[in-house]
Amino acid sequence: MLQELTIDNLAIIDHQSLTFDDQMTVLTGETGAGKSIIIDAVGLLAGGRGSQEFIRRGSDKLNLQGQFTVPEDPQYVAMLDELGVDHQDGVLIISRQINRNGRNTIRVNGQLINTSTLKELGRGLVDIQGQNEHQLLLQPETHLGMLDQFAGEKLAADLANYHHLYAHYLKLKKMISDRQRNEQQWAQRLDMLRYQVKEIGEANLVPDEDEKLTSERERLAHFQQINTALQTIVGVLNDNEGMAVLDQLGTAMDALQGIAKFDPAFEKMNRSLNDAYYNLQDLADNANSQLETLEFDDARLAQIDERLTLIGTLEHKYGDTVTDVLKYYQQIQSELSRMEQSAESADDQGAELAQLKEQLVTLSTKLSEKRHRAAKRLEAQVHQQLSALYMDKADFKVHFSPVGNEDGFDAGGSEQVEFYIQTNPGETMGPLVKIASGGELSRVMLALKTIFASTAGITSIIFDEVDTGVSGRVAQAIADKIKLIAKHSQVLCITHLPQVAAVAQHHWHIEKGVHGSRTTTSVTKLTKSQRVDELSRMLAGERITKLTREHASELLKMGQQ
Repeated sequence: MLQELTIDNLAIIDHQSLTFDDQMTVLTGETGAGKSIIIDAVGLLAGGRGSQEFIRRGSDKLNLQGQFTVPEDPQYVAMLDELGVDHQDGVLIISRQINRNGRNTIRVNGQLINTSTLKELGRGLVDIQGQNEHQLLLQPETHLGMLDQFAGEKLAADLANYHHLYAHYLKLKKMISDRQRNEQQWAQRLDMLRYQVKEIGEANLVPDEDEKLTSERERLAHFQQINTALQTIVGVLNDNEGMAVLDQLGTAMDALQGIAKFDPAFEKMNRSLNDAYYNLQDLADNANSQLETLEFDDARLAQIDERLTLIGTLEHKYGDTVTDVLKYYQQIQSELSRMEQSAESADDQGAELAQLKEQLVTLSTKLSEKRHRAAKRLEAQVHQQLSALYMDKADFKVHFSPVGNEDGFDAGGSEQVEFYIQTNPGETMGPLVKIASGGELSRVMLALKTIFASTAGITSIIFDEVDTGVSGRVAQAIADKIKLIAKHSQVLCITHLPQVAAVAQHHWHIEKGVHGSRTTTSVTKLTKSQRVDELSRMLAGERITKLTREHASELLKMGQQ
Protein backbone atom coordinates (compact mmCIF):
# COMPACT_ATOMS: atom_id res chain seq x y z
CA MET A 1 0.00 0.00 0.00
CA LEU A 2 0.94 3.64 -0.40
CA GLN A 3 2.04 5.02 2.97
CA GLU A 4 3.45 8.45 2.20
CA LEU A 5 3.59 10.79 -0.80
CA THR A 6 5.69 13.94 -1.20
CA ILE A 7 5.14 16.27 -4.16
CA ASP A 8 7.31 19.24 -5.13
CA ASN A 9 6.58 21.50 -8.13
CA LEU A 10 4.04 19.33 -9.93
CA ALA A 11 1.58 21.39 -11.98
CA ILE A 12 -0.13 23.80 -9.54
CA ILE A 13 1.15 21.98 -6.45
CA ASP A 14 4.26 23.64 -5.04
CA HIS A 15 4.73 21.29 -2.08
CA GLN A 16 2.56 18.66 -0.42
CA SER A 17 3.46 15.85 1.95
CA LEU A 18 0.65 13.37 2.53
CA THR A 19 0.32 10.30 4.74
CA PHE A 20 -2.19 7.64 3.68
CA ASP A 21 -3.97 4.95 5.68
CA ASP A 22 -5.27 1.53 4.71
CA GLN A 23 -8.82 0.73 3.55
CA MET A 24 -10.58 3.56 1.67
CA THR A 25 -9.52 7.20 1.31
CA VAL A 26 -11.67 9.56 -0.71
CA LEU A 27 -10.46 12.80 -2.35
CA THR A 28 -13.05 15.48 -3.06
CA GLY A 29 -13.04 19.11 -4.14
CA GLU A 30 -14.16 21.41 -6.91
CA THR A 31 -13.34 20.60 -10.51
CA GLY A 32 -9.82 21.82 -11.34
CA ALA A 33 -8.72 21.96 -7.70
CA GLY A 34 -5.93 19.47 -8.32
CA LYS A 35 -7.36 16.10 -7.28
CA SER A 36 -6.15 14.35 -10.41
CA ILE A 37 -2.69 15.90 -9.98
CA ILE A 38 -2.22 13.81 -6.84
CA ILE A 39 -3.21 10.71 -8.83
CA ASP A 40 -0.80 11.81 -11.58
CA ALA A 41 1.97 11.93 -8.96
CA VAL A 42 1.24 8.35 -7.90
CA GLY A 43 1.09 7.33 -11.56
CA LEU A 44 4.52 8.84 -12.24
CA LEU A 45 5.95 6.93 -9.26
CA ALA A 46 4.41 3.76 -10.71
CA GLY A 47 6.15 4.21 -14.07
CA GLY A 48 3.85 6.61 -15.89
CA ARG A 49 5.21 8.60 -18.79
CA GLY A 50 6.94 11.76 -17.58
CA SER A 51 6.97 15.10 -19.36
CA GLN A 52 8.33 18.61 -18.85
CA GLU A 53 4.71 19.77 -18.98
CA PHE A 54 4.24 18.37 -15.46
CA ILE A 55 6.80 20.81 -14.00
CA ARG A 56 5.33 23.79 -12.15
CA ARG A 57 5.75 27.08 -14.00
CA GLY A 58 8.89 28.89 -12.84
CA SER A 59 10.60 25.73 -11.56
CA ASP A 60 13.50 23.86 -13.13
CA LYS A 61 12.44 20.42 -11.94
CA LEU A 62 9.78 18.44 -10.11
CA ASN A 63 10.47 15.92 -7.35
CA LEU A 64 8.25 13.07 -6.24
CA GLN A 65 8.74 10.52 -3.48
CA GLY A 66 6.47 7.73 -2.37
CA GLN A 67 6.79 5.13 0.35
CA PHE A 68 5.11 1.79 -0.37
CA THR A 69 4.95 -1.54 1.45
CA VAL A 70 6.50 -4.45 -0.45
CA PRO A 71 3.79 -6.74 -1.90
CA GLU A 72 3.62 -10.24 -0.40
CA ASP A 73 4.31 -11.84 -3.75
CA PRO A 74 7.33 -14.18 -4.22
CA GLN A 75 7.69 -13.16 -7.87
CA TYR A 76 7.72 -9.48 -6.95
CA VAL A 77 10.32 -10.08 -4.23
CA ALA A 78 12.42 -12.08 -6.71
CA MET A 79 12.29 -9.14 -9.14
CA LEU A 80 13.57 -6.80 -6.41
CA ASP A 81 16.38 -9.24 -5.59
CA GLU A 82 17.35 -9.45 -9.27
CA LEU A 83 17.54 -5.65 -9.43
CA GLY A 84 19.67 -5.56 -6.28
CA VAL A 85 17.07 -3.50 -4.37
CA ASP A 86 17.31 -3.90 -0.60
CA HIS A 87 13.86 -4.57 0.87
CA GLN A 88 14.61 -6.20 4.22
CA ASP A 89 12.41 -3.71 6.09
CA GLY A 90 9.44 -4.42 3.81
CA VAL A 91 9.40 -0.85 2.47
CA LEU A 92 10.02 0.62 -0.99
CA ILE A 93 10.90 4.30 -1.24
CA ILE A 94 10.55 5.41 -4.85
CA SER A 95 11.82 8.84 -5.86
CA ARG A 96 11.58 10.46 -9.28
CA GLN A 97 12.97 13.73 -10.55
CA ILE A 98 12.05 15.27 -13.92
CA ASN A 99 14.12 18.20 -15.18
CA ARG A 100 13.33 20.75 -17.86
CA ASN A 101 16.46 19.67 -19.72
CA GLY A 102 14.81 16.27 -20.20
CA ARG A 103 16.81 14.38 -17.58
CA ASN A 104 14.74 11.80 -15.69
CA THR A 105 16.24 10.29 -12.51
CA ILE A 106 14.54 7.38 -10.74
CA ARG A 107 15.64 5.57 -7.58
CA VAL A 108 14.16 2.69 -5.60
CA ASN A 109 15.61 2.44 -2.09
CA GLY A 110 18.57 4.38 -3.41
CA GLN A 111 19.11 2.06 -6.40
CA LEU A 112 19.08 3.81 -9.79
CA ILE A 113 16.63 2.26 -12.27
CA ASN A 114 15.12 3.21 -15.64
CA THR A 115 11.51 4.00 -16.53
CA SER A 116 10.80 0.54 -17.98
CA THR A 117 11.90 -1.13 -14.76
CA LEU A 118 9.84 1.33 -12.70
CA LYS A 119 6.81 0.45 -14.81
CA GLU A 120 7.33 -3.25 -14.06
CA LEU A 121 7.61 -2.53 -10.35
CA GLY A 122 4.63 -0.17 -10.44
CA ARG A 123 2.31 -2.83 -11.85
CA GLY A 124 2.53 -4.70 -8.56
CA LEU A 125 2.05 -1.59 -6.43
CA VAL A 126 -0.71 0.51 -7.95
CA ASP A 127 -3.67 -0.07 -10.26
CA ILE A 128 -5.07 3.26 -11.47
CA GLN A 129 -8.61 3.00 -12.81
CA GLY A 130 -9.77 5.97 -14.87
CA GLN A 131 -13.03 6.14 -16.79
CA ASN A 132 -11.47 6.55 -20.23
CA GLU A 133 -8.11 4.87 -19.70
CA HIS A 134 -7.23 1.39 -20.90
CA GLN A 135 -6.16 0.07 -17.55
CA LEU A 136 -5.45 -3.46 -16.40
CA LEU A 137 -9.02 -4.74 -16.75
CA LEU A 138 -9.45 -3.02 -20.12
CA GLN A 139 -6.36 -4.53 -21.73
CA PRO A 140 -7.43 -7.70 -23.58
CA GLU A 141 -3.94 -9.17 -23.34
CA THR A 142 -4.33 -9.32 -19.54
CA HIS A 143 -7.68 -11.14 -19.52
CA LEU A 144 -6.16 -14.62 -19.85
CA GLY A 145 -3.95 -14.02 -16.84
CA MET A 146 -6.92 -12.81 -14.79
CA LEU A 147 -8.96 -15.86 -15.76
CA ASP A 148 -6.05 -18.12 -14.74
CA GLN A 149 -5.78 -16.28 -11.44
CA PHE A 150 -9.51 -16.76 -10.89
CA ALA A 151 -9.19 -20.48 -11.71
CA GLY A 152 -6.66 -20.77 -8.88
CA GLU A 153 -4.74 -23.87 -7.84
CA LYS A 154 -6.79 -26.17 -10.08
CA LEU A 155 -4.95 -24.63 -13.03
CA ALA A 156 -1.66 -23.45 -11.50
CA ALA A 157 0.30 -26.73 -11.60
CA ASP A 158 -0.62 -27.50 -15.23
CA LEU A 159 0.14 -23.90 -16.23
CA ALA A 160 3.59 -23.99 -14.60
CA ASN A 161 4.37 -27.26 -16.41
CA TYR A 162 3.17 -25.77 -19.69
CA HIS A 163 5.35 -22.66 -19.28
CA HIS A 164 8.40 -24.84 -18.57
CA LEU A 165 7.83 -26.99 -21.67
CA TYR A 166 7.06 -23.97 -23.83
CA ALA A 167 10.30 -22.22 -22.85
CA HIS A 168 12.27 -25.35 -23.80
CA TYR A 169 10.30 -25.61 -27.05
CA LEU A 170 11.11 -22.02 -28.05
CA LYS A 171 14.81 -22.45 -27.28
CA LEU A 172 15.08 -25.64 -29.30
CA LYS A 173 13.01 -24.24 -32.15
CA LYS A 174 15.21 -21.15 -32.39
CA MET A 175 18.38 -23.25 -32.46
CA ILE A 176 17.06 -25.37 -35.33
CA SER A 177 15.67 -22.34 -37.15
CA ASP A 178 18.93 -20.41 -36.87
CA ARG A 179 20.88 -23.25 -38.41
CA GLN A 180 18.36 -23.94 -41.15
CA ARG A 181 17.97 -20.28 -42.06
CA ASN A 182 21.60 -19.92 -43.00
CA GLU A 183 23.38 -23.22 -43.35
CA GLN A 184 26.32 -21.59 -45.19
CA GLN A 185 27.06 -19.14 -42.38
CA TRP A 186 26.61 -21.93 -39.87
CA ALA A 187 29.17 -24.10 -41.70
CA GLN A 188 31.60 -21.19 -42.10
CA ARG A 189 31.37 -20.37 -38.42
CA LEU A 190 31.91 -24.03 -37.55
CA ASP A 191 35.04 -24.24 -39.76
CA MET A 192 36.44 -21.00 -38.38
CA LEU A 193 35.95 -22.13 -34.77
CA ARG A 194 37.63 -25.46 -35.48
CA TYR A 195 40.63 -23.68 -37.03
CA GLN A 196 40.94 -21.21 -34.15
CA VAL A 197 40.63 -23.89 -31.46
CA LYS A 198 43.28 -25.98 -33.26
CA GLU A 199 45.65 -23.01 -33.70
CA ILE A 200 45.46 -21.84 -30.08
CA GLY A 201 45.36 -25.37 -28.65
CA GLU A 202 48.53 -26.49 -30.48
CA ALA A 203 50.40 -23.48 -29.07
CA ASN A 204 50.01 -24.87 -25.51
CA LEU A 205 50.06 -21.38 -24.05
CA VAL A 206 50.80 -20.84 -20.35
CA PRO A 207 49.58 -17.75 -18.46
CA ASP A 208 52.28 -15.01 -18.24
CA GLU A 209 54.55 -17.14 -20.44
CA ASP A 210 55.42 -14.18 -22.65
CA GLU A 211 56.71 -12.14 -19.70
CA LYS A 212 58.99 -14.95 -18.51
CA LEU A 213 60.33 -15.59 -22.02
CA THR A 214 60.97 -11.89 -22.58
CA SER A 215 62.99 -11.75 -19.36
CA GLU A 216 65.05 -14.80 -20.37
CA ARG A 217 65.61 -13.37 -23.84
CA GLU A 218 66.94 -10.12 -22.36
CA ARG A 219 69.61 -12.06 -20.45
CA LEU A 220 70.70 -14.02 -23.51
CA ALA A 221 70.60 -11.07 -25.90
CA HIS A 222 72.79 -8.98 -23.54
CA PHE A 223 75.12 -11.77 -22.43
CA GLN A 224 78.37 -9.88 -23.01
CA GLN A 225 77.20 -6.74 -21.22
CA ILE A 226 75.98 -8.76 -18.21
CA ASN A 227 79.20 -10.82 -18.06
CA THR A 228 81.40 -7.71 -18.13
CA ALA A 229 79.38 -5.98 -15.45
CA LEU A 230 79.46 -8.99 -13.10
CA GLN A 231 83.26 -9.43 -13.51
CA THR A 232 83.74 -5.73 -12.77
CA ILE A 233 81.70 -6.03 -9.58
CA VAL A 234 83.61 -9.10 -8.40
CA GLY A 235 86.95 -7.52 -9.31
CA VAL A 236 86.26 -4.28 -7.49
CA LEU A 237 85.01 -6.01 -4.37
CA ASN A 238 87.47 -8.94 -4.23
CA ASP A 239 90.53 -7.99 -6.36
CA ASN A 240 93.50 -9.83 -4.80
CA GLU A 241 96.16 -7.93 -6.74
CA GLY A 242 95.32 -4.55 -5.30
CA MET A 243 93.50 -3.26 -2.29
CA ALA A 244 89.95 -4.62 -2.87
CA VAL A 245 86.94 -2.64 -1.62
CA LEU A 246 86.09 -5.29 0.95
CA ASP A 247 89.69 -5.31 2.22
CA GLN A 248 89.62 -1.55 2.53
CA LEU A 249 86.29 -1.70 4.36
CA GLY A 250 87.76 -4.32 6.69
CA THR A 251 90.62 -1.97 7.57
CA ALA A 252 88.15 0.82 8.23
CA MET A 253 86.05 -1.54 10.39
CA ASP A 254 89.06 -2.38 12.57
CA ALA A 255 89.79 1.30 13.06
CA LEU A 256 86.19 2.18 13.99
CA GLN A 257 85.80 -0.82 16.26
CA GLY A 258 88.75 0.43 18.33
CA ILE A 259 87.09 3.78 19.08
CA ALA A 260 83.39 2.74 19.09
CA LYS A 261 83.30 2.47 22.88
CA PHE A 262 84.33 6.08 23.37
CA ASP A 263 81.28 7.76 21.84
CA PRO A 264 77.74 6.67 20.79
CA ALA A 265 78.29 8.44 17.48
CA PHE A 266 81.32 6.20 16.80
CA GLU A 267 79.25 3.16 17.79
CA LYS A 268 76.56 4.16 15.28
CA MET A 269 79.17 4.63 12.54
CA ASN A 270 80.61 1.21 13.40
CA ARG A 271 77.22 -0.48 13.00
CA SER A 272 76.58 1.26 9.68
CA LEU A 273 80.00 0.22 8.35
CA ASN A 274 79.44 -3.37 9.50
CA ASP A 275 76.07 -3.45 7.68
CA ALA A 276 77.66 -2.04 4.52
CA TYR A 277 80.53 -4.55 4.69
CA TYR A 278 78.30 -7.60 5.02
CA ASN A 279 75.83 -6.34 2.38
CA LEU A 280 78.69 -5.84 -0.11
CA GLN A 281 80.08 -9.25 0.82
CA ASP A 282 76.68 -10.80 -0.02
CA LEU A 283 76.66 -8.82 -3.25
CA ALA A 284 80.11 -10.12 -4.18
CA ASP A 285 79.09 -13.73 -3.47
CA ASN A 286 75.88 -13.33 -5.50
CA ALA A 287 77.74 -11.75 -8.46
CA ASN A 288 80.31 -14.55 -8.36
CA SER A 289 77.53 -17.20 -8.36
CA GLN A 290 75.86 -15.51 -11.33
CA LEU A 291 79.19 -15.58 -13.21
CA GLU A 292 79.64 -19.29 -12.55
CA THR A 293 76.16 -20.12 -13.97
CA LEU A 294 76.19 -17.55 -16.76
CA GLU A 295 76.43 -19.05 -20.20
CA PHE A 296 75.40 -18.09 -23.69
CA ASP A 297 73.08 -20.43 -25.66
CA ASP A 298 72.52 -19.23 -29.20
CA ALA A 299 70.06 -22.08 -29.93
CA ARG A 300 67.97 -21.19 -26.87
CA LEU A 301 67.85 -17.54 -27.96
CA ALA A 302 66.55 -18.56 -31.38
CA GLN A 303 64.00 -20.86 -29.74
CA ILE A 304 62.74 -18.02 -27.50
CA ASP A 305 62.49 -15.62 -30.47
CA GLU A 306 60.44 -18.17 -32.38
CA ARG A 307 58.12 -18.75 -29.39
CA LEU A 308 57.62 -15.04 -28.79
CA THR A 309 56.81 -14.53 -32.48
CA LEU A 310 54.11 -17.23 -32.24
CA ILE A 311 52.69 -15.69 -29.07
CA GLY A 312 52.68 -12.24 -30.70
CA THR A 313 50.78 -13.59 -33.70
CA LEU A 314 48.12 -15.16 -31.46
CA GLU A 315 47.82 -11.99 -29.37
CA HIS A 316 47.37 -9.94 -32.52
CA LYS A 317 44.50 -12.24 -33.59
CA TYR A 318 42.75 -13.12 -30.36
CA GLY A 319 43.70 -10.80 -27.49
CA ASP A 320 46.11 -8.25 -26.08
CA THR A 321 47.75 -10.71 -23.66
CA VAL A 322 48.25 -14.46 -23.28
CA THR A 323 45.54 -14.39 -20.59
CA ASP A 324 43.10 -12.79 -23.04
CA VAL A 325 43.93 -15.38 -25.70
CA LEU A 326 43.35 -18.23 -23.24
CA LYS A 327 40.03 -16.69 -22.15
CA TYR A 328 38.94 -16.44 -25.80
CA TYR A 329 40.07 -20.05 -26.28
CA GLN A 330 37.71 -21.22 -23.54
CA GLN A 331 34.81 -19.30 -25.09
CA ILE A 332 35.23 -20.70 -28.57
CA GLN A 333 35.75 -24.21 -27.21
CA SER A 334 32.32 -24.01 -25.56
CA GLU A 335 30.70 -22.55 -28.67
CA LEU A 336 32.32 -25.16 -30.89
CA SER A 337 31.14 -27.92 -28.59
CA ARG A 338 27.56 -26.65 -28.73
CA MET A 339 27.61 -26.27 -32.50
CA GLU A 340 29.11 -29.71 -33.07
CA GLN A 341 26.56 -31.28 -30.77
CA SER A 342 23.83 -29.39 -32.61
CA ALA A 343 25.16 -30.49 -36.00
CA GLU A 344 25.48 -34.10 -34.90
CA SER A 345 22.05 -34.20 -33.33
CA ALA A 346 20.00 -32.28 -35.91
CA ASP A 347 17.74 -35.27 -36.50
CA ASP A 348 17.43 -35.90 -32.78
CA GLN A 349 16.53 -32.26 -32.20
CA GLY A 350 13.84 -32.40 -34.87
CA ALA A 351 12.34 -35.46 -33.22
CA GLU A 352 12.56 -33.81 -29.79
CA LEU A 353 10.85 -30.66 -31.13
CA ALA A 354 8.01 -32.74 -32.58
CA GLN A 355 7.62 -34.56 -29.27
CA LEU A 356 7.55 -31.29 -27.32
CA LYS A 357 4.94 -29.88 -29.69
CA GLU A 358 2.75 -32.92 -29.15
CA GLN A 359 3.06 -32.55 -25.37
CA LEU A 360 2.22 -28.84 -25.55
CA VAL A 361 -0.88 -29.50 -27.67
CA THR A 362 -2.08 -32.09 -25.16
CA LEU A 363 -1.40 -29.85 -22.18
CA SER A 364 -2.92 -26.76 -23.81
CA THR A 365 -6.11 -28.76 -24.45
CA LYS A 366 -6.20 -29.65 -20.76
CA LEU A 367 -5.69 -26.01 -19.84
CA SER A 368 -8.50 -24.95 -22.16
CA GLU A 369 -10.92 -27.39 -20.54
CA LYS A 370 -10.16 -26.02 -17.08
CA ARG A 371 -10.33 -22.44 -18.32
CA HIS A 372 -13.74 -22.98 -19.90
CA ARG A 373 -15.05 -24.35 -16.61
CA ALA A 374 -13.55 -21.40 -14.71
CA ALA A 375 -15.03 -19.00 -17.29
CA LYS A 376 -18.54 -20.28 -16.55
CA ARG A 377 -18.04 -19.60 -12.84
CA LEU A 378 -16.61 -16.15 -13.56
CA GLU A 379 -19.51 -15.26 -15.84
CA ALA A 380 -21.99 -16.22 -13.12
CA GLN A 381 -20.18 -14.15 -10.48
CA VAL A 382 -19.88 -11.12 -12.75
CA HIS A 383 -23.60 -11.31 -13.52
CA GLN A 384 -24.29 -11.40 -9.78
CA GLN A 385 -22.13 -8.34 -9.20
CA LEU A 386 -23.66 -6.44 -12.13
CA SER A 387 -27.13 -7.20 -10.82
CA ALA A 388 -26.20 -5.53 -7.55
CA LEU A 389 -25.09 -2.54 -9.64
CA TYR A 390 -28.45 -2.40 -11.46
CA MET A 391 -27.21 -4.02 -14.66
CA ASP A 392 -29.13 -7.26 -14.24
CA LYS A 393 -29.99 -7.31 -17.95
CA ALA A 394 -26.33 -7.24 -18.98
CA ASP A 395 -24.71 -10.42 -20.28
CA PHE A 396 -20.99 -10.94 -19.60
CA LYS A 397 -19.03 -13.62 -21.47
CA VAL A 398 -15.48 -14.87 -21.54
CA HIS A 399 -14.77 -15.10 -25.25
CA PHE A 400 -12.30 -17.73 -26.45
CA SER A 401 -10.57 -17.68 -29.83
CA PRO A 402 -7.83 -19.90 -31.30
CA VAL A 403 -4.23 -18.72 -31.27
CA GLY A 404 -3.51 -17.61 -34.81
CA ASN A 405 -0.01 -18.91 -35.48
CA GLU A 406 1.50 -21.89 -37.26
CA ASP A 407 2.01 -23.85 -34.04
CA GLY A 408 -1.56 -23.47 -32.85
CA PHE A 409 -0.38 -22.40 -29.39
CA ASP A 410 1.68 -19.68 -27.72
CA ALA A 411 2.98 -18.84 -24.26
CA GLY A 412 -0.56 -18.96 -22.82
CA GLY A 413 -1.90 -22.07 -24.53
CA SER A 414 -4.00 -22.81 -27.60
CA GLU A 415 -6.65 -20.12 -27.00
CA GLN A 416 -6.81 -16.39 -26.47
CA VAL A 417 -9.25 -14.83 -24.02
CA GLU A 418 -11.11 -11.53 -24.08
CA PHE A 419 -13.99 -10.31 -21.94
CA TYR A 420 -17.17 -9.59 -23.93
CA ILE A 421 -20.38 -7.88 -22.81
CA GLN A 422 -23.91 -7.20 -23.97
CA THR A 423 -25.22 -4.31 -21.91
CA ASN A 424 -28.89 -4.62 -22.93
CA PRO A 425 -31.02 -7.39 -24.48
CA GLY A 426 -31.06 -7.23 -28.26
CA GLU A 427 -27.79 -5.31 -28.51
CA THR A 428 -24.54 -6.63 -29.92
CA MET A 429 -22.28 -8.79 -27.79
CA GLY A 430 -18.75 -7.43 -28.21
CA PRO A 431 -15.44 -6.64 -26.55
CA LEU A 432 -15.71 -4.95 -23.16
CA VAL A 433 -13.47 -2.06 -24.20
CA LYS A 434 -15.71 -1.18 -27.14
CA ILE A 435 -19.28 -1.84 -26.03
CA ALA A 436 -19.82 -0.31 -22.58
CA SER A 437 -20.73 3.37 -22.21
CA GLY A 438 -19.12 5.58 -19.57
CA GLY A 439 -21.51 4.80 -16.71
CA GLU A 440 -21.81 1.14 -17.71
CA LEU A 441 -18.06 0.83 -17.98
CA SER A 442 -17.69 2.13 -14.43
CA ARG A 443 -19.99 -0.58 -13.13
CA VAL A 444 -18.44 -3.37 -15.18
CA MET A 445 -14.98 -2.41 -13.93
CA LEU A 446 -16.21 -2.37 -10.35
CA ALA A 447 -17.90 -5.76 -10.75
CA LEU A 448 -14.70 -7.33 -12.07
CA LYS A 449 -12.54 -5.48 -9.57
CA THR A 450 -14.71 -6.75 -6.70
CA ILE A 451 -14.18 -10.34 -7.84
CA PHE A 452 -10.45 -9.98 -8.51
CA ALA A 453 -9.52 -7.66 -5.64
CA SER A 454 -8.88 -10.39 -3.05
CA THR A 455 -6.46 -12.26 -5.31
CA ALA A 456 -5.01 -9.56 -7.57
CA GLY A 457 -2.02 -8.89 -5.32
CA ILE A 458 -2.20 -5.13 -5.99
CA THR A 459 -1.55 -3.22 -2.79
CA SER A 460 -3.25 0.04 -3.88
CA ILE A 461 -6.18 0.64 -6.22
CA ILE A 462 -7.00 4.15 -7.40
CA PHE A 463 -10.42 5.05 -8.82
CA ASP A 464 -10.22 8.34 -10.70
CA GLU A 465 -13.86 9.44 -11.13
CA VAL A 466 -14.96 6.00 -12.30
CA ASP A 467 -18.42 6.86 -10.94
CA THR A 468 -18.97 9.56 -13.57
CA GLY A 469 -22.32 9.33 -15.31
CA VAL A 470 -24.25 7.60 -12.52
CA SER A 471 -26.50 8.82 -9.74
CA GLY A 472 -29.15 7.75 -7.27
CA ARG A 473 -29.34 4.09 -6.36
CA VAL A 474 -26.58 3.21 -8.85
CA ALA A 475 -24.28 5.67 -7.10
CA GLN A 476 -25.01 3.99 -3.76
CA ALA A 477 -24.37 0.55 -5.27
CA ILE A 478 -21.03 1.75 -6.64
CA ALA A 479 -20.14 3.15 -3.22
CA ASP A 480 -20.86 -0.21 -1.62
CA LYS A 481 -18.70 -2.03 -4.17
CA ILE A 482 -15.74 0.29 -3.73
CA LYS A 483 -15.99 -0.10 0.03
CA LEU A 484 -16.05 -3.89 -0.41
CA ILE A 485 -12.90 -3.73 -2.54
CA ALA A 486 -11.22 -1.68 0.20
CA LYS A 487 -11.48 -4.67 2.53
CA HIS A 488 -8.79 -6.41 0.46
CA SER A 489 -6.74 -3.50 -0.92
CA GLN A 490 -6.01 0.10 -0.08
CA VAL A 491 -8.34 2.28 -2.17
CA LEU A 492 -7.84 5.93 -3.14
CA CYS A 493 -10.93 7.36 -4.81
CA ILE A 494 -11.60 10.69 -6.51
CA THR A 495 -15.33 11.29 -6.63
CA HIS A 496 -18.04 13.92 -6.99
CA LEU A 497 -20.68 11.59 -5.51
CA PRO A 498 -21.58 12.11 -1.85
CA GLN A 499 -22.69 8.47 -1.60
CA VAL A 500 -19.15 7.32 -2.44
CA ALA A 501 -17.48 9.90 -0.22
CA ALA A 502 -19.63 8.88 2.75
CA VAL A 503 -18.46 5.24 2.84
CA ALA A 504 -14.73 6.06 3.01
CA GLN A 505 -12.83 5.62 6.26
CA HIS A 506 -10.68 8.67 5.45
CA HIS A 507 -11.56 11.89 3.62
CA TRP A 508 -9.20 14.43 2.04
CA HIS A 509 -10.41 17.76 0.68
CA ILE A 510 -8.50 19.33 -2.22
CA GLU A 511 -8.75 23.10 -2.62
CA LYS A 512 -7.19 25.57 -5.05
CA GLY A 513 -6.29 29.10 -4.01
CA VAL A 514 -4.26 32.12 -5.13
CA HIS A 515 -1.36 33.17 -2.91
CA GLY A 516 0.40 36.26 -4.13
CA SER A 517 0.35 35.91 -7.88
CA ARG A 518 0.53 32.10 -7.94
CA THR A 519 -2.17 29.43 -7.88
CA THR A 520 -1.51 26.62 -5.42
CA THR A 521 -3.33 23.52 -4.24
CA SER A 522 -3.81 22.61 -0.60
CA VAL A 523 -4.87 19.25 0.87
CA THR A 524 -6.73 18.90 4.18
CA LYS A 525 -7.67 15.74 6.04
CA LEU A 526 -11.24 16.29 7.22
CA THR A 527 -12.64 15.70 10.69
CA LYS A 528 -16.09 14.21 11.13
CA SER A 529 -17.79 17.62 11.32
CA GLN A 530 -15.80 18.85 8.32
CA ARG A 531 -16.90 15.76 6.38
CA VAL A 532 -20.52 16.68 7.06
CA ASP A 533 -19.80 20.16 5.67
CA GLU A 534 -18.14 18.72 2.55
CA LEU A 535 -20.94 16.19 1.96
CA SER A 536 -23.45 19.02 2.30
CA ARG A 537 -21.60 20.97 -0.38
CA MET A 538 -21.55 17.91 -2.63
CA LEU A 539 -25.28 17.42 -2.14
CA ALA A 540 -26.48 20.99 -2.53
CA GLY A 541 -23.68 23.07 -3.97
CA GLU A 542 -23.12 26.54 -2.52
CA ARG A 543 -26.55 26.90 -0.84
CA ILE A 544 -26.42 24.67 2.22
CA THR A 545 -29.49 24.45 4.45
CA LYS A 546 -30.16 22.80 7.78
CA LEU A 547 -31.98 20.03 5.97
CA THR A 548 -28.97 19.51 3.70
CA ARG A 549 -26.67 19.15 6.70
CA GLU A 550 -29.07 16.68 8.32
CA HIS A 551 -29.12 14.68 5.11
CA ALA A 552 -25.31 14.77 4.89
CA SER A 553 -24.95 13.70 8.53
CA GLU A 554 -27.35 10.80 8.00
CA LEU A 555 -25.55 9.80 4.79
CA LEU A 556 -22.19 9.76 6.61
CA LYS A 557 -23.64 7.76 9.49
CA MET A 558 -25.08 5.17 7.12
CA GLY A 559 -21.87 5.03 5.10
CA GLN A 560 -19.78 4.21 8.17
CA GLN A 561 -22.08 1.42 9.36
